[in-house]
Amino acid sequence: MAENPRPKTPADLPAAEPTATRPADEWWRSAVIYQIYPRSFADGNGDGMGDMSGITERLDALAELGVDAVWLSPFYRSPQRDGGYDVADYCDVDPIFGTLGDFDRMRERAHGFGLKVIVDLVPNHTSSEHEWFQQALASPEGSPERARYIFRDGKGKNGDVPPNNWESVFGGAAWTRTVNADGTPGQWYLHLFDSSQPDLDWNNPEVHAEFVRILRFWLDRGVDGFRVDVAHGLVKADGLPDFEKPLTGGSMGGAGVPLTPEIEGAAEPELPSTPYWAQEGVHEIYREWRRVLDEYEGDRILVAEAWVDPLTKLADWVRPDEMHQAFNFVYLETPWEGPALRRVIRDSLDAFGGVGAPSTWVLSNHDVVRHASRLALTAENPQGAGIGPNSEGKPIPEVGIRRARAASLLMLALPGSAYVYQGEDLGLPEVIDLPDEARQDPTWYRTGGERYGRDGCRVPIPWEAAAPAYGFSHTGESWLPQPEEWAELARDVQTGTPGSTLELYRAALRLRREHGLGIGRLEELDGYPDDVVAVRIGDVTVIANTGETPIELPAGELLLSSEPVGEAALAPDTTIWLRLQD
Repeated sequence: MAENPRPKTPADLPAAEPTATRPADEWWRSAVIYQIYPRSFADGNGDGMGDMSGITERLDALAELGVDAVWLSPFYRSPQRDGGYDVADYCDVDPIFGTLGDFDRMRERAHGFGLKVIVDLVPNHTSSEHEWFQQALASPEGSPERARYIFRDGKGKNGDVPPNNWESVFGGAAWTRTVNADGTPGQWYLHLFDSSQPDLDWNNPEVHAEFVRILRFWLDRGVDGFRVDVAHGLVKADGLPDFEKPLTGGSMGGAGVPLTPEIEGAAEPELPSTPYWAQEGVHEIYREWRRVLDEYEGDRILVAEAWVDPLTKLADWVRPDEMHQAFNFVYLETPWEGPALRRVIRDSLDAFGGVGAPSTWVLSNHDVVRHASRLALTAENPQGAGIGPNSEGKPIPEVGIRRARAASLLMLALPGSAYVYQGEDLGLPEVIDLPDEARQDPTWYRTGGERYGRDGCRVPIPWEAAAPAYGFSHTGESWLPQPEEWAELARDVQTGTPGSTLELYRAALRLRREHGLGIGRLEELDGYPDDVVAVRIGDVTVIANTGETPIELPAGELLLSSEPVGEAALAPDTTIWLRLQD
């Protein structure tokens, strides 16, 4: 049995070179942040589930990659009905991931490498197994215990119709009816996600106080920030009015309509206001949290997962007294088309810059089809739907990886902060052919298999080609099956291999630091075809060809390219960084 190599310690690696491109007290303005999905990153105890000890052992690989911070998806106590986003105890580690002591050791080792540690926070809902919800179920209607959640009487003669017509993000109704102690039907409770994830009532001061306590618990433990799940949720419109969801809307909000060249310069689409997304009241919550973080040393940060469109509205989440960053999902959903990319880059820098915040850039995460597949889909695929064996418009693999490398190189050059999802630095595609019985996403079950959900982007990542479970677990166990073809994408195969996706990312992150791209000023360059994105950041010129024909390149020193460049021509689906001749 192949053994994992001895994990490096911080002392094994060269000290990070000081950089003048990022003020020490504002590290987040240009940071590259690596998302760890704990279930699928590394399994230290061999049970097939990733855990804290596995993360700790593998942090050296991220330090060598050159990222600035890690963000961990939830690891709290949870029945795991939604991969940990159903939290039963916000101030403890679930036993499947380890203990609080294991977390502390992970955080200490990360800090030893110079890596910041950001943890997930899930404030829109708890698990139905949370102590508060169990108290609510055991308490009468109108009780203080029930007032922490959104309980309502049903409509109709016997109250057997849900309070309104809202739909769950995961499919089906957003309401579930309780059963009283005597067996009679009771009130309904709201859950915008799974029925095991009841929504909290943020009109209740007790909810505010509890999350301030949770913030302080983790800040006192040394975390550097929080990624806030469903940050555009929490507050619901008064009266909980009915709502007809637009057919074009994404499941988590936003326009859900990709930008196309035909509408460049057009007004943002007008969609009806969703009564459970992006309500004005959320902003006072984050102002309260910002005041808490500002009490602590070290520039701790708040990052919003807010599916909000247009960008000018999303910028409200990162005003000076609110959050520090917000995920740029408009950019993530933009197709690989020159006009659309130019527009979203320009609009992002304008919108976020207008409130003094950095733009963020992201291409993949644990909720979307991996961009090595998504950029080569040949049919529409709404966020959250996933792809599987019976999906229409399956990706063309060779097109997907080529576009993914080009898109990544463009993203990593842009001013602001970039997010990298685990495995994208290996060029991992979406896993399409998962057996039905292996799937665990609640979307799959709540839609009766109509939507595949997100399991395909959550398959455990490969570390060593010849090891059991490709090095994810020394026993060969894996909570989701890994495809055989991942052996050739394993980290040890790509390490030191010229032209590999891993080495492309490593070189890009090194050059990004050396040339100060994260805090540079972007200038659009004229004179290129419409399907080419050409910009200059500092002394680096970035050219991305999204079209179908090669283009002539200007003379200059080639710094990096997503594909080999020959005869001074830039091939389709290729991005280069170069320093132009004076």
